[in-house]
Amino acid sequence: MSPTRQLRLGAFMRPVSIHTGAWRYPGAWPDANFNVGHIKRLAQTLERGRFDAFFMADHLAVLDMPARALKRSHTVTSFEPFTLLSYLAAVTEHIGLVATASTTFDAPYHVARRFASLDHLSNGRAGWNIVTTANPDAALNFGADTQMDHAERYVRAREFYDVVTGLWDSFEDGAIIRDVEAGLFFDPAKLHVLDHHGTHLDVRGPLNIARPVQGWPVIVQAGSSEPGRQLAAETAEVVFAAEGNIESARSFYADVKGRMQRIGRDPDHLKILPAAFVVVGDSIEEAQAKRAHLDSLVHYDSGISSLSGMLGHDVSGYDPDGPLPDIPDTNASKSARARMIELARSQQLTIRQLAQRAGSYAGLAFVGTPKTIADQMEEWLLTAGSDGFNVMFPFLPAGLDEFVDRVIPELQRRGLFRREYEGRTLRENLGLPRPRNQFEEH
Repeated sequence: MSPTRQLRLGAFMRPVSIHTGAWRYPGAWPDANFNVGHIKRLAQTLERGRFDAFFMADHLAVLDMPARALKRSHTVTSFEPFTLLSYLAAVTEHIGLVATASTTFDAPYHVARRFASLDHLSNGRAGWNIVTTANPDAALNFGADTQMDHAERYVRAREFYDVVTGLWDSFEDGAIIRDVEAGLFFDPAKLHVLDHHGTHLDVRGPLNIARPVQGWPVIVQAGSSEPGRQLAAETAEVVFAAEGNIESARSFYADVKGRMQRIGRDPDHLKILPAAFVVVGDSIEEAQAKRAHLDSLVHYDSGISSLSGMLGHDVSGYDPDGPLPDIPDTNASKSARARMIELARSQQLTIRQLAQRAGSYAGLAFVGTPKTIADQMEEWLLTAGSDGFNVMFPFLPAGLDEFVDRVIPELQRRGLFRREYEGRTLRENLGLPRPRNQFEEH
């Protein structure tokens, strides 16, 4: 008998591989992160594998790191997400198209309009990843000398969500009537002015685009700090989590879904997808050897800069072969910092070892055969560790091809993953309801 629960799978595709050494791996495309032909092929392969979504993270600055590290980065140049996803909407039919848009440095009217447009262009496949932007370098590109305080960023994000979703509801679903005989293009009684005046934002509206195909594009969120968890419980429909082991994942899963219940939201209307770095081999030993070779391609200069960025504190001046010292609290991402400190303490890693982990991806990894990877994914799904995964590929194109051609069939054989898409929209494929228009009478 097939399990009643089904895995949901997103693909983390900006950068196309988060691993610092990915572009140097034998047979990999060194330009995969900035070659539209390659990215088209990857998106179509993901769709052939029936993935739920193609996810583009975004960064609003070139990272401020020493030239000796920056020169080794394959992510120093990347496409702007909306431009690329609009192109991919025309060369795919089913896969969701999810982009990050910052609530700290963007304007809600811009965000609402872009995502509404993408949802129409893709016939209902858009998703918005709400990010508060922790990178202090980004502030310098938007007229600010310093980054907004961590807690205040989440207060603004919550208000930003209210404004964007309110703007999406500007037109009711039946507002655009196009009555040629009467000369009436739309019904003005079904157009609503938001007129929002809040702590951080003043936005009149209405949005100058019809309501999105999905009502609202799917709301995605990735923070796991205390404010991040509360924002997810109140707003998110997909969470890209970052728990590195099944015990902490179960705790996170229970916490966020419990918060939803307490505020009256249905926990089934949120899909929690931890990031999972996946390396496939004919044997566990072969997969481990692939991972080891990949990790060996991370230069120390690159790894130590990645580590410093995650900690929000420059640790390049400390003894590389000594332990990580106490790190002062910063205004950077709380969850990433906490994960690296916990890893250093629990495994007694030196700074050099921790830097290699930071450059090679230090989070959850499934390294093994199609069977062992499916075993692990099944355990996470059926024991309330997750609703699926946001998959990260080690190198492109082979790492993605191996997952689609070998792991997906094993998941399908077990009844854990779809053989065909359930619907046309991202919401339908994720099993999420279409939100009602908040201005309509019910």
